[in-house]
Amino acid sequence: MGKLLDLAGLQALIDALLARGYEVLGPTVQQGAIVPAPVTGVDQLPRGWGDAQDAGSYRLRRRDDEALFGFAAGAQSAKPVFFPAESLLWRGRREDGSFSAEPEPYDGPPYALLGLRACDLAAVAIQDTVLTGRAFVDPDYDARRHDAFVVAVTCSDPGGTCFCVSMGTGPRPTHGYDLAMTELLDGGHRFLVEAGSDRGEEVLDALPATEATEHDEAEASHIAEDAASRMGRTLDTAGLKELLYDHADSPVWDDVATRCLACTNCTAVCPTCFCTDVTDVTDLSGDGAQRERVWDSCFSADHSYLHGGAVRASTRSRYRQWLTHKLASWVDQFGTSGCV
Repeated sequence: MGKLLDLAGLQALIDALLARGYEVLGPTVQQGAIVPAPVTGVDQLPRGWGDAQDAGSYRLRRRDDEALFGFAAGAQSAKPVFFPAESLLWRGRREDGSFSAEPEPYDGPPYALLGLRACDLAAVAIQDTVLTGRAFVDPDYDARRHDAFVVAVTCSDPGGTCFCVSMGTGPRPTHGYDLAMTELLDGGHRFLVEAGSDRGEEVLDALPATEATEHDEAEASHIAEDAASRMGRTLDTAGLKELLYDHADSPVWDDVATRCLACTNCTAVCPTCFCTDVTDVTDLSGDGAQRERVWDSCFSADHSYLHGGAVRASTRSRYRQWLTHKLASWVDQFGTSGCV
């Protein structure tokens, strides 16, 4: 049985995480979108804000209640927190005829992510597999991800493009969190909280929480079930890998290419994309240099460039590469779909 927190209890949770040295990142309203940003109090959360999402459309809307988490997945996922768009890898210096390079490790505070959705948790798990779960560990990602504290929230109001149910990734968090909350508005504003780790249990025990009742548990289950029934879309994954492998020359790729701008935005917001490039920069004296890692995209011509030209020179071939990797070869490579 979970426990209940009221609004003061939620503030106590934020205070407890700050006191433990975490930088708390929660949903905030900025420039017409809900985006993660540092928070220190409940009043910074998007109280009374929802959203309307559909194909090519994202708008905030006012709700008729005081919900703090009454919106679908935000405009950006948790990916930039652990895997930023730009990161410094090393700095180098030339002195007395020799050159030395020193790595630039992440030395910031550990992150506490407040309000992560189940689909985002699934994406973080995929990034963990790709970047820390194989023979070579990405040190920058590992340093940012290490000791991160996750407070997940059940999605109660999915958008028109949401389909997590068909992917088995939501709308209620089931794993990968330290604490999971379901926001309850019927009979008072409160949050049903469950611990998913030992440190989550430790934090929860220190909060002014009360025991949840069977009615509270039933209401939380109903919220998740209702959200599952209102998904905007579904994705049929049966035989999908084989379908994509068998239709590399389908005219569908040409049809999509006539409309795709190859702008790379889809890979920037996709929570599981991880392609990068490196850039080297020197100072004006020529004695100092640094190497930065930046996001790249398989939609760019340079991504597949080898000596003499690009392997995938057309938008058709790039879109096919991206979608086939996400939904087919990703399964062979990492044991899971690249889509959440």
